[in-house]
Amino acid sequence: MALSEITITRAIIDRFSQKFMEYIEVDTAIVGAGPAGLVAAYFLAKAGNKVAIFERKLSIGGGMWGGGMMFNEIVVQEEGKEILDIFDINTREYEPGYYTADAIESVTTICSYATRAGAKIFNCMSVEDVMIREGRVIGLVISWSPVEMAGLHVDPLTITAKNIIDSTGHDTEVLRVIVRKADIKLFTESGDIMGERSMWAEKAEPLTVENTKKICPGVYVAGMSANAAFGGPRMGPIFGGMLLSGKKVAELIINKK
Repeated sequence: MALSEITITRAIIDRFSQKFMEYIEVDTAIVGAGPAGLVAAYFLAKAGNKVAIFERKLSIGGGMWGGGMMFNEIVVQEEGKEILDIFDINTREYEPGYYTADAIESVTTICSYATRAGAKIFNCMSVEDVMIREGRVIGLVISWSPVEMAGLHVDPLTITAKNIIDSTGHDTEVLRVIVRKADIKLFTESGDIMGERSMWAEKAEPLTVENTKKICPGVYVAGMSANAAFGGPRMGPIFGGMLLSGKKVAELIINKK
């Protein structure tokens, strides 16, 4: 069979346009395709939510992708292992209570589960603003990441969502837009982003889950964004709290809490 470059080009544009058009109105929009965002996407999509993830980078996986300092192994505790078990990811006990897993297997497997459950991932897209109506965040303003990086003056597009999850990690990108541009107080002690504290894995792991919650009307925080928002410490290259956070935020949305 002879191949036509024009047909290949048409297929890419046509299929992507169909997919994008279908997901400009969603139940849940997740910003950041790290471990918390991917796990949340899986559980939400499995429960029947229409879910889209917007990831700034070309790759997905966030900090999990590189393990610790680019040694692509991750560590989880007993509770975190239970999440990896759901995705049938291989783990090995290192010492009592500490389990390791291959970072690449973990990211790609969770991503596969999430997309097969129905979640759609749009990579190379950045969130530069939000839409607010009557004190509630109802959507995201998005642009191509390369456009943002090049500083080009190109107008963005919008999507609407009943729920938004900020799982952008240390930078809390969605919350920073809300605080900077909207007259909305966050559900934190100060009404603002509290800021991430220095590394303390023992405290950070449970706090990552505890701080996973609704932070303003229409918006939830998960993963490292949750600790950065509520002033918790960072946890470093242990990922159980991130995985558990993704599951928790999905349950909160499913149960409308």
